[in-house]
Amino acid sequence: MTYTPQDGLHHGMNDGLHVHIERLGSAHHALVSGLRLDVPPGAILTLMGPSGCGKSSVLASIAGTLVSVSEGLQPLQLQGSVQLNGRELSTLPTHQRGVGLVFQDALLFPHMTVAENLLFAVPANGNNAQRQARVQQALQEAELTGMGERDPSTLSGGQRARVALMRALLAEPKALLLDEPFSKLDAALRAQMRPWVFAHVRERRIPVVLVTHDEQDVADPQRVLHLTAAEESHTHV
Repeated sequence: MTYTPQDGLHHGMNDGLHVHIERLGSAHHALVSGLRLDVPPGAILTLMGPSGCGKSSVLASIAGTLVSVSEGLQPLQLQGSVQLNGRELSTLPTHQRGVGLVFQDALLFPHMTVAENLLFAVPANGNNAQRQARVQQALQEAELTGMGERDPSTLSGGQRARVALMRALLAEPKALLLDEPFSKLDAALRAQMRPWVFAHVRERRIPVVLVTHDEQDVADPQRVLHLTAAEESHTHV
């Protein structure tokens, strides 16, 4: 793989998300090699490239979900490190990493109401009234006040996307991964959703990695990394 960033920025190794992929692939084929990502708190790094170049596999290596990803019948394995706020994550299971995920499909639980979907993500470190208050605040931030008892299937695509993001943020992640979150929205809705999503994640000062095929989805032109299939490997910091 060849990695061609529009701009390279250097940051300290204490805060934020720092990924070093020596090799990511199956036993017989390397999808990604020699890659470094440094994403400070509040920054949004965009990964771009053609299908099959390893963008979503990079996200899976950060989230700890490589067990669910394969190349043909060959499982993918990571050789390298994933550090978040100075903590090594690569040996931890997904639920202990503190990394949130938002996909192109909202993936809301169909047997739960909108409010129940949000409540599911709220950490159980407060009483029920406190947790319910956080759900109501999230509904207000998502401009969905009064819709908590709705069935998710009755929401529009944009409304479901907002619920999915708020659910991810209610879990209090230390980093957030966005895997083509706008790809199933029409052009007008994408233009509306992009600034809304970016504002909410920046407000929380967490590092974000966004995967997309669309240049218009780029949050920060200074933090864009292009992955392209090639024979030669390069390291980018």
